[in-house]
Amino acid sequence: MREFKNVVEVAGPLLIVSGVDDVAFDEEVEIVVANNDRRVGKVLEVDGDRAVIQLYDSNQGIDPKSARVRFKGQPMSLHVSSEMIGRTFDGKGKPADGGPQMLNYEARDINGQVMNPVAREYPNQFVETGISAIDGLNTLVVGQKLPIFSGAGLPHNELATQIARQADVADKDADFAVVFCAMGISYEESRFFEDEFKRTGAIERSVLFVNLADDPAIERISTPRMALTAAEYLAFDLGMNVLLIMSDIAHYCESLREISASRKEIPSRRGYPGYMYTDLASLYERAGRLKGKKGSITMIPILSMPEDDKTHPIPDLTGYITEGQIILSRDLYRRGINPPIDVLPSLSRLKDKGIGENKTREDHSDLMNQLFAAYAQGKEVLELASILGDSALTDLDRLYGKFTQAFEEKYLDQGFHEKRDIEETLNIGWELLSILPKQELKRVRDQFIDKYYPEDDD
Repeated sequence: MREFKNVVEVAGPLLIVSGVDDVAFDEEVEIVVANNDRRVGKVLEVDGDRAVIQLYDSNQGIDPKSARVRFKGQPMSLHVSSEMIGRTFDGKGKPADGGPQMLNYEARDINGQVMNPVAREYPNQFVETGISAIDGLNTLVVGQKLPIFSGAGLPHNELATQIARQADVADKDADFAVVFCAMGISYEESRFFEDEFKRTGAIERSVLFVNLADDPAIERISTPRMALTAAEYLAFDLGMNVLLIMSDIAHYCESLREISASRKEIPSRRGYPGYMYTDLASLYERAGRLKGKKGSITMIPILSMPEDDKTHPIPDLTGYITEGQIILSRDLYRRGINPPIDVLPSLSRLKDKGIGENKTREDHSDLMNQLFAAYAQGKEVLELASILGDSALTDLDRLYGKFTQAFEEKYLDQGFHEKRDIEETLNIGWELLSILPKQELKRVRDQFIDKYYPEDDD
């Protein structure tokens, strides 16, 4: 540990120190303000013998003439242990639930490494979330990165806790765990998450990392890396199937922009730094499955799109890196349908690898394609009826309109506290298809129609 007293300037959250040597980027720093007042930071930039330090704490009371800066010679680390499960931590990785410090732990660099594509195992195992709109139509697969695109005021927090509470993997040889990372949230949201996890018992298999809106921006940059480090330990050291939920990526990117501006970097699209794609990829690409490893990391990043704009840099770049997206609909939410998942623009690029015989059920793929086609056609019918009136519809059109309304009421609208297994989800799908005549089921093989199509008892 090296100590310097040459603090040149304190500029907002930045501390500039001169006359330093052998200092590395991202190195952890301790600022001694007084005997019992110590602040934490990290090296943001090194230029010759000058180092720029980003503070994790307030700069209030720091006197450049008397402050001492200690460089620890290593990047920020997280103490990982099996004792983490059931605990809540802050954005610095310190226990935030009032519980004791962990007795047995190992310190891990939070920056980690992205997975080598050659070392990846292809995702092919079904993750059951208990939500029909996801399990039946946009299936999540073990090791997949499937973001949820939301908007301001939409219930993505409720959906996140529902997934954390209900999700499971059919493989019972590996334990299942949830790592939940909340970034830039309000105190009320923090209480909601913690109370919901405790009330439902989900905390018993979860690790929570919570960063509040009034915490420093640099801490918000570290929080998801803390969560990923914990997930990697649980998955690849303890052999668990880990579901990592991160909310809200938009807050993370705002902090990235704030820090970039404080460093006087040249901005790119909408003021975000030009390296935001690379930075997001350094997070997302740490999830997946590794050859020869029993565990896995399945990632669900949640981001609220500014002004519901899918072309905004945050969802745009996220879409390039991840394998699909779940999109929440403001229209469905206004009509009281929860969770308000808009299944038509949503997409899971790996869904075909996680469904079918010995995974979900033999008819899943055909049923999924038919539901998509019938719902899309029914939406067109309802739009036509709103323009021309019901008199312009044929009898078949009316059946498609009836199907679409029933689909939204029975399939999509299940609330945030109902868990449906995949068998129930598929059976509801067949029940809805029975509204249509058999000859309209052109995307389902005859053998499945004969086996699963509900016959009228009359």
